Amino acid sequence: MHNRRVPAKIAVAVVFIAANFMAIMDTTIVNVALPTVGHDFGVDPSGLSAVNVGYLVALAVFIPASGWLGNRFGTRRTMLAALLLFTVASGLCATAGSLGALTAYRILQGVAGGLLTPVGMTMMLRAFPLAERLRAQKYMMLPTAVAPALGPVLGGWLVDTVSWHWVFLVNLPVGALALVFGLLFLPDLPGGSRSRFDVAGFVLAGAGLASVLYALTEGANRGWGSAGILVALVGGVVLLAVMVLWELRAAHPMINLRVTKDQLFRTTQLALLPINATFMGVLYLYPLFLQTALGYDALHSGLATFPEALGMMTASQLVSRLYDRIGPRRLMAAGGTGAALLMALMATFTAGTSSLVFYPMLYLLGVCVGHLVMTAQNTAFATIPPARMGDATTVLNMQRQTGAAFGTALVGTLLAVLGTTTSTGQVDTTAYHVGFVTLGAITLCAALLALRISDRTVRAAFRAAAAPTPAAPGDAGPAGDASAGAAPTDATSPGRPADLA
Repeated sequence: MHNRRVPAKIAVAVVFIAANFMAIMDTTIVNVALPTVGHDFGVDPSGLSAVNVGYLVALAVFIPASGWLGNRFGTRRTMLAALLLFTVASGLCATAGSLGALTAYRILQGVAGGLLTPVGMTMMLRAFPLAERLRAQKYMMLPTAVAPALGPVLGGWLVDTVSWHWVFLVNLPVGALALVFGLLFLPDLPGGSRSRFDVAGFVLAGAGLASVLYALTEGANRGWGSAGILVALVGGVVLLAVMVLWELRAAHPMINLRVTKDQLFRTTQLALLPINATFMGVLYLYPLFLQTALGYDALHSGLATFPEALGMMTASQLVSRLYDRIGPRRLMAAGGTGAALLMALMATFTAGTSSLVFYPMLYLLGVCVGHLVMTAQNTAFATIPPARMGDATTVLNMQRQTGAAFGTALVGTLLAVLGTTTSTGQVDTTAYHVGFVTLGAITLCAALLALRISDRTVRAAFRAAAAPTPAAPGDAGPAGDASAGAAPTDATSPGRPADLA
């Protein structure tokens, strides 16, 4: 039995931050090490994509299974098993002696990563009552905001000062400490579901999502007209369409898509999809612009991008004070509109633009994106009962991965089609400018979708959660009762509705 001297909320937050930070950072930290890896293994740069594609595909395959595993075996047991696998796989990656071995170990990392984020998010949402979700969102925002931006900076420094092996070894102390802490203090949030494993749903969702992500990741490099990319993209879309039809009819679906019938959840997911695409698109496009047009090295371009993470952290503090006063609808719309305008302004950057402009611009962009993302994630689960949290987080993470891959693919395609050099070999910034404008336009779509959010529905959900609702022992309340979001709480300190401000 684990020790309960650490409150459940703190224990869940610590393990979630550590695990999610590693999983998200691994999507970007490895990129800067690939040229050195290729040199050591004697592999052409074009053959190195398997290292990242294997990770992303495995991630995509196991995200759909995360909800079922957490419900069946309990979120604590599932989380710790995934954390152990991710840590061990990181150590194996550092010892790889060939590209094939490294790719295989990265696939193991992806399997674990596909479980860490959605299961950890489910634990956070169950541990924190609805009225305290904004406090939980501050913890959930930390890895989402910092890890993608820190990855290239930390990876570049490790490769330059030590070796590429350390981009994987850096996970070992974090993973080991989180695992020990979790074994001692992580609370039991048991599943106990007796539903059968939906083999057909798992195969359709995993294969479909993996195929689409593979096509989006590799399309710009291999050519969108190539047979392999077309087959993967079309085949993946068909598999996902069949999956939707199957899951809506299945008695025990792998992914309970019925959760999208909740209008508030569905609307927030539609708004998050484009912002997830543009967030990762900017993190991909902006460093390339700095390196190609301005001559920055990888480390300094990463440092110039990092203020976006600081802006998102600032937003996490501001949203908690403004959410109840202004309402999610206007917060999301303002954040999306501000981000769209800033991306349009970035399209005016040239080689003559002062570097002093870059840092505040990225900081403000992070503030705007953070307002939209944090507000949307807090609002998304307002009317979702605890029993369906696993289903909701699975859908959210599938949407997040697809959006991120789409944003990166879009930027890569624009650069490939428009070109980044003139016929005389000079740098041509037109493609970068078009990329920023395009990302801004997509972000504006997120702001417009946010206008469909009903502040009245959100306020009603929070009032219901704060109101005492006596129930008979064992009575979980109506399925749609948002007050169910208040359980479970700390065993040592009863959950108390907190002021949103």
